[in-house]
Amino acid sequence: MAVKKITKRWLFNNLGVIFVILVALEIGFSLGIRAFYYNNVRTAMMAQASVVNAQLTAYSEDSSTLFAAQVRSMVENFEQRDRMELMAVDLDGNVIFTSSGFQVSGQVYMPDFRQAIQSTDGYGYMTEVVNGEKIMAITMVSPVSESSQFAAMRFAVSLDAIDHQIILCILVLALVGIAIIFFVMFSSSYFINSIVNPVGKVSETARKIAQGDFNARLYKKNDDEIGDLCDTINYMAEELSANEKMKNDFISSVSHELRTPLTAIKGWAETLTDMHDEVDSELLGKGMRVINSETERLAQMVEELLDFSRLQSGRMQLNKSRMDIIAELSDAVMMFEERAKHEQKRLIYEEPDLIATFYGDRNRLRQVFVNIIDNALKYSDVGDTVTVRASATDAHICIAISDTGCGIKESDLPRIKEKFFKANSTRRGSGIGLAVADEIISMHGGSLEITSQEGVGTRVTILLPSE
Repeated sequence: MAVKKITKRWLFNNLGVIFVILVALEIGFSLGIRAFYYNNVRTAMMAQASVVNAQLTAYSEDSSTLFAAQVRSMVENFEQRDRMELMAVDLDGNVIFTSSGFQVSGQVYMPDFRQAIQSTDGYGYMTEVVNGEKIMAITMVSPVSESSQFAAMRFAVSLDAIDHQIILCILVLALVGIAIIFFVMFSSSYFINSIVNPVGKVSETARKIAQGDFNARLYKKNDDEIGDLCDTINYMAEELSANEKMKNDFISSVSHELRTPLTAIKGWAETLTDMHDEVDSELLGKGMRVINSETERLAQMVEELLDFSRLQSGRMQLNKSRMDIIAELSDAVMMFEERAKHEQKRLIYEEPDLIATFYGDRNRLRQVFVNIIDNALKYSDVGDTVTVRASATDAHICIAISDTGCGIKESDLPRIKEKFFKANSTRRGSGIGLAVADEIISMHGGSLEITSQEGVGTRVTILLPSE
């Protein structure tokens, strides 16, 4: 619908403006060329009138009989008679003789004659249709006032040929205008095909993507703004598809992570319930340890989900206080010593002989340390080593946690801190721990950097500003 509105608006505005401009030009050109031709004709007639006026002045020096003969000869032998007609008119407005040689009978419609008689300059002008023919006439009062026989000389020109020429010019201009309109329609059609229609295709594809069809793609025809828009839409579809896959993987992973401890808790609860009065203390102790461990695991997962929710909504808050960050790191390492022994992995940590004071949230920072050490053990195999080191300078407090585990693919490394992303789906975890950890470190003004090589190991470096 939007594309149709753009098309109609484009055609209406474009053609409408051009049509109005062409009509205005047509009218202006018509009036201008008419005025040009008519003024040229009038100028030519006035020039002839000046010549005739000079001749009459010269003839007036002769006798009246000779004067009349000279005037008659001048009119009958008028040099421009093939272009205009010259008439001798008496005081009563009767045409005595003309350059055409025909005798005029009766009164002739000559408003220019009356105007000339009444005007101070002795000239009259007329452009009217007479007997179906459009003529232009100029009447000049005779300079010989004492002669009543020749009161005025009248020049008349037919404008039909000139009007035909004007109409021809107007038609040519109209054809040019029509050609311009057709050209504009053609260019508009090209515009619609090259821009508006692709925009409609973009809109259609965007709707498909919005409805969940992330496989919809646009074909890029030209390397221009529309092509860039196609690339952007395609990139958006790829990102949405990847995010949708990550979301589904996250849901599947979380569902699996929740189901495993719940199954263990339920199984041991049923086992312990079936014991009734025959209590096996060893079995009871083992079952309670499993239930406690799996409950702690569930609580940790729920806390990660809550942290992620707070992170997404911007509600994550820090309760800062003065603390010894090395002591918090040491406590976090101690939590995994027994686990490392149980999983037959080496956990190396030499507590530095220093006190690194830091103003931060001790619980959140311990959460970061726990998450990273847990990941290091999780992605390590039997016999691998996890090393924790800490150091401090005047500028930074540096905490490095490295392992000799499976490592991360180079292609996955740029996305390892994205939400829902899991580089290795064979290991347990929700895929949001690193995203939360990175945000917590950023909120403390620090940075969390990850370097890894597949099959060699991973190193996580935390840099926090020194006080």
